[in-house]
Amino acid sequence: MIERVGDRTGAVRIMLLGRWVLVLLALSATAAAAPPIRGLAFVQEDATLRINRKVIRLYGIHIPSTDQSCRTDQRPVLCAPRAALALERKAKGFVRCAPMDTDGRVVIGRCYAGATPHSAGEDLSAYMLAEGWAVALPEAPFEYQTLERIAKHKGIGIWGVPIDRPRLRPSPAR
Repeated sequence: MIERVGDRTGAVRIMLLGRWVLVLLALSATAAAAPPIRGLAFVQEDATLRINRKVIRLYGIHIPSTDQSCRTDQRPVLCAPRAALALERKAKGFVRCAPMDTDGRVVIGRCYAGATPHSAGEDLSAYMLAEGWAVALPEAPFEYQTLERIAKHKGIGIWGVPIDRPRLRPSPAR
């Protein structure tokens, strides 16, 4: 009797080990199916990125539509929603995205600007949250939730004072 119980325990262990192997193979196949997307990033009006003919939405955030604004400091003059302009300012040049999911033809990814061999670059979702141009989704990492709260407290971006509001000069002392 005791030998049979031991045999069952061994069989259960082998079965559990087999399941873990299958799970790990499935995860590695998923990771292999979604290689990083790298290239020159173009910011679209809806604040998604276009890299190598792929449309990428930033992971963990929602970028609400904002008033249109124009950047007159460059030629040709660029007019777009303020959030898209903020993203365009940061995402100029080479961007690297790690696909996390897909939504139809749109890739949802963690994207980084300014990556070097010694640095991963700046997380664009975190940047948009810190500048107040996005809201963290419920499933977003805790850090994203915190960055949203800080921007809301500061009253920047979508949370308050428009960035191009003129500052009032203090009245001269008499």
